[in-house]
Order: sequence, then structure tokens, then C-alpha cells
Amino acid sequence: MKAFVFILVLANMLFYAFSEGYFGRPENPDAGRLERQVSAERMKIVSRGEAPALPVKAPEPVAPPPMEDVKAEQVVAAEAVVPVCLAWTHLAPADAARIGKLLESRFAAFKPVQRELVGESNGWWVFIPPLPDKDGADRKAAELREFGVTDYFIVQEVPNRFAISLGVFSTEKGAQERLAALKSSGVRSARLIPRPAKGGTVNLQASGPADVRASLQEALVKSALPKGEPCP
Repeated sequence: MKAFVFILVLANMLFYAFSEGYFGRPENPDAGRLERQVSAERMKIVSRGEAPALPVKAPEPVAPPPMEDVKAEQVVAAEAVVPVCLAWTHLAPADAARIGKLLESRFAAFKPVQRELVGESNGWWVFIPPLPDKDGADRKAAELREFGVTDYFIVQEVPNRFAISLGVFSTEKGAQERLAALKSSGVRSARLIPRPAKGGTVNLQASGPADVRASLQEALVKSALPKGEPCP
């Protein structure tokens, strides 16, 4: 029994001496700790004293707008780009001029195209086309007198101002005979056309962006002008 107690005391003393380093310890105090690590290559440092970063939360997916809304927006955008055409028929020349002036001053995106419609002809006109100015018309009249032509007059009204009228006839045959007589007298510049009649009208068309049409037609109505109809 004494021997067992002695051996137990001796073992405790040897363990104490070993743990206190009486038998020697490695130069690097962490060397033994490294030897005792399991799968050291799989270890990662998550922080060096600071609090670890919180995981970043992925943004919640945003649902796309309904296809009906997308299609409606596309239709509105397309209508704003596609041009529209407005037409006015049988306008008085003064009204056509007012519409053209309104488009030019406030709605330049609408480009007008007009066509004048003359009234029914009320005869045939033999004439010399308009001269550049009054002096030119007077010189031409002097030439006519030299050819023995005295029944003429110089037109003062636009659009044929400074033309020289040589006669108005109810039938084309009478006008042709007058023209032939003038040619034989040496008047080479005389012409024959249906006589312009009063009461001519104007057809007008204008094309522009669809999103401006409502504003244009509102301005026309306020100016006591016809607002126009869709082009045929």
C-alpha cells in the first residue's frame, strides 16, 4: 500500500514538473498549438476584433408592369409620333391665307399644301403676259401702237398686274381669230387662255404630329376658322 501511494505522489510530481517546463519547452509557444490543429487550411479569419459584417440582403424582385399597361403606353407613344393630316376644301382665299399664317406662326410642325380652284370660265382672253413693272408695260404698249394695235389696256389688278389685255371673247373661235390677226400684225407675245372667273376657292391640307392636332383645332375655332377634317 505504501508503494502505491509513493508511485502516485511521484507521478503527480512528474506531471507538475512537465507542465511547468522543467523538462524544457519549444522556442515558439504556438508550435505545439499548430501541431494540435485539425484541418488548419480550412480555417478563415472573419474579423480582427471588430464585429463581423452582416450578410447583404438581396433586393426583392420587382414585378414587371402588366402587359396591358405596356401596350397602352406603346400605343400612346406611337400616336404621338405618327403624323396626322387635316384638310379644308373650298376655302375662301382670305380664310386660306389666315390658316396658313396661323400654322406658320404657332404650329410650324404642320406643313400646309394648297391648291387653288378657279371658278367656271366665262369666256376667252387674249392678252400679253404681265410685264415686270409699269415702265415695261408702257414700252410694250408703245410697240403695239407701232403695229397698229390700239384696242388694248394695261391691267392694274393682281394677280395679272401689268399684263396687257387685247380682248375678251365669249367663244374660243372669236378669240382664235383675234389672236391670228395680232400674229399677222407682228404681235408675237400675245396669248390665249380661258378667262379667269371670280369666285375661285382653295383646297388646303396640312400634316403634322398627332399630339398637336387638338391644340391646333382649338386655335382655329377661336379664330372663327374651320377646324379641318381628316384627309381623305
